[in-house]
Amino acid sequence: MGSEQHVQLWDQCLTIIKDNINKEAFDSLFKPITSLGFDDNVLTLLVPSHFVIEQIEDHYLNLLKKVLPRIYGANVKLVYRVQIVRQPEATVDLSATTKSTAVKNNTQQSIPDLLDPFKQRVYDELDPRLNPIYTFESYYQGASNMLARTAAESIAANPGRNTFNPLFLFGESGVGKTHLIQAIGLRIKENMPASRVLYLSAHDFLVQYTDAVRNNRVNDFISFYQSIDVLLMDDIQEFAGKTQTQNTFFHIFNHLHQSNKQLVLTCDRPPVELVGMVSRLLTRFKWGLTAEVERPDYKLRYDILMSKVRRDGLSISEEVIDYIARNVTDNVRDLEGVIVSLMVRSSVLKKEISIEMADQVLAASVKMVQKQITIDSIKEAVCGYYGLEVSRLLERTRKREVVVARQMSMYLAKKYTTLSLAGIGDILGKKDHATVLHACKTISEQVCVDKKLRSDLEEIEQRIQG
Repeated sequence: MGSEQHVQLWDQCLTIIKDNINKEAFDSLFKPITSLGFDDNVLTLLVPSHFVIEQIEDHYLNLLKKVLPRIYGANVKLVYRVQIVRQPEATVDLSATTKSTAVKNNTQQSIPDLLDPFKQRVYDELDPRLNPIYTFESYYQGASNMLARTAAESIAANPGRNTFNPLFLFGESGVGKTHLIQAIGLRIKENMPASRVLYLSAHDFLVQYTDAVRNNRVNDFISFYQSIDVLLMDDIQEFAGKTQTQNTFFHIFNHLHQSNKQLVLTCDRPPVELVGMVSRLLTRFKWGLTAEVERPDYKLRYDILMSKVRRDGLSISEEVIDYIARNVTDNVRDLEGVIVSLMVRSSVLKKEISIEMADQVLAASVKMVQKQITIDSIKEAVCGYYGLEVSRLLERTRKREVVVARQMSMYLAKKYTTLSLAGIGDILGKKDHATVLHACKTISEQVCVDKKLRSDLEEIEQRIQG
């Protein structure tokens, strides 16, 4: 077909499309597309990025089904030619999705093969932003992190081509999630130096995306992230409520996953408790393995302390280490902070590290465990405060005083014990884990707006801890 005719035909398509979608969508998605030719019923379009293809076929597929056959005939086949960022003269061809009636159904190319041409891109060397001290060798394994550690090592040995993609790690702050995902990156870079590995926080991603939108460089931003081989992202809960950022990350996630690239995400809660997230992104978080990194148990805390003492060449008795391990229970960061504080205090005061000195440091820097908190002690404290018999928590009743007391007990049991949601529900009236999850969510939301309930919670916690 003549050079002018194929351009005119595509212009006719653009005229129809423009009349049927909003101006912003047309200007950002369709206007930059140009026709490269129409020969043997094959229409070749030049598009600026793979993201544009995804957007068009996700949201404007029905429109294409009507417009293309009308202008080019019923048997038209569509091929996208993607212009590669940083190489204006370089392109790769992609067939249109088989979902479109404008594409013949005998297309046999699989998704991994379809995306292989992207591996030919040439990019600047990438700083993985990894801390060299966060290795597997310096990460101590215990019952609280065994599953997560095992999965992490499996991923590091075979990134992207395993059943743990994505790996979704969750747990409280300071339990070792960041150390573990950076250890994955370091091991991969050690074994495969050419791999494009990137570690960053979700907050950093948000800032970068905002800058890209402001500077009209969203396509470049997406293309860059689609070039990553191993994406390690911390604190994914930061995306909550940021719908536009989530939608952008959704397309990046899809591209990487379909290309057998590895994704590892961390969060302060499991996917089921994430609010403010679009459902299709939450679904993808559950595609691989979800593993909890729990608070370190006593043995792991003791091993971590002994390791740091030996590594730093300190002289601390096993009695002092045992005292610290039994009283600092929340996270690994507190353990390391206590050792540093003891080292400084001992050097300045020129005194040996003793239990008395450790006690002073702990009193100033961490919340010490005064007693073992059990679900029985929680039930007694809650019922004592509300003036109820403990047995009433097991009643099948909707009376407000019993419901509030039971929900408060569930909330505190989740906060202060290691029991699972199912275990808490079984003890508190044979309830299922969904009921316990709902109770915890209800209390956490209401204490933010209900002054009386907040005061009740504070008083009950004082009773539990005292």
